Amino acid sequence: MVLSKRQEKYLRTLAHEKKPILWLGQHRLTDQILSEIENALNHHELIKIKVRVGEREERDRIISEICRQTSSENVQKIGNTVTLFRRNMEKPRIPLPA
Repeated sequence: MVLSKRQEKYLRTLAHEKKPILWLGQHRLTDQILSEIENALNHHELIKIKVRVGEREERDRIISEICRQTSSENVQKIGNTVTLFRRNMEKPRIPLPA
């Protein structure tokens, strides 16, 4: 799903008050963590994750891998915090502007 700039801005506004639901650290990206991200995206659609893995290149690679494996969109990245969105086709929770 490709989001328009207007939709991304809307999602960033909604995400502003949210707290990170998952912290990724020294254990990196595991199947268990990916499973938790999948569950959170299915339930909430819009989530924040703290990715504290050291170098910027490593962090960006992990964020890209999460987006690829979960079919989610990177809405925003500020420092170590990334906001992801994935539409739940069965039960959409967030109405997106056109």
